[in-house]
Amino acid sequence: MGLVTASNLTKTYRVGDIDVPAIKGVNFAIAASSFVAFVGPSGSGKSTLLNLIGCLDHPTSGTLKVLDTDIATLDRRAAARFRGENIGFIFQDFNLIPVLTVFENVEYPLRMVQLDGNKWPAEKRRARVLRLLDAVGMTDQADKRPDQISGGQKQRVAVARALVSQPKLVLADEPTANLDHDTAYRILELMKKMRDDFGTTFVFSTHDPKIMGEAETTFTLEDGRLQNGGSHV
Repeated sequence: MGLVTASNLTKTYRVGDIDVPAIKGVNFAIAASSFVAFVGPSGSGKSTLLNLIGCLDHPTSGTLKVLDTDIATLDRRAAARFRGENIGFIFQDFNLIPVLTVFENVEYPLRMVQLDGNKWPAEKRRARVLRLLDAVGMTDQADKRPDQISGGQKQRVAVARALVSQPKLVLADEPTANLDHDTAYRILELMKKMRDDFGTTFVFSTHDPKIMGEAETTFTLEDGRLQNGGSHV
């Protein structure tokens, strides 16, 4: 049994009077502590699939299990709690909170989750945040707000935020799209270290050959369907 398993998974959106299928009966399994890439053209269903795995949306039919939890059974509150405890996100458009500083954006997940049944103490939060900011090269920008930093810097902050709570699963939608080559390489090395040190599983939606080259398994999506059973690199 994988960390994430899908069986005949479908997602259909209702647009006016028309049903628009986005995911069409896919089956796959993702092993724990792995690098996995979903690749395919724009509109193929990659982001929809990440949203389903991340409990941001519900399947229309079929089964999707994440960490042995059937996603379809979670109501909104339970899904939010499950995400906070287990999943980190790196969005293509960053999704940073504009009124918070860089430090506060990275700290935010730690304020939302429990540590051994209690809120994270301030000193532990600060130490963890500073370690991640250093890892992505953003320590000197800690007091700035998102509108004061570049797109590439915002992506580095988004990566730090996704990793700060050491989630079991990180979902990354085009995480290197706004980064130069050296920064993208540094981010990928950080992700691999998290995988090796903590067993974190990384699932990417990407067009980036660098990520495809690092992925142990790639799934190709086209028009909402998987074109292979997961090819191993």
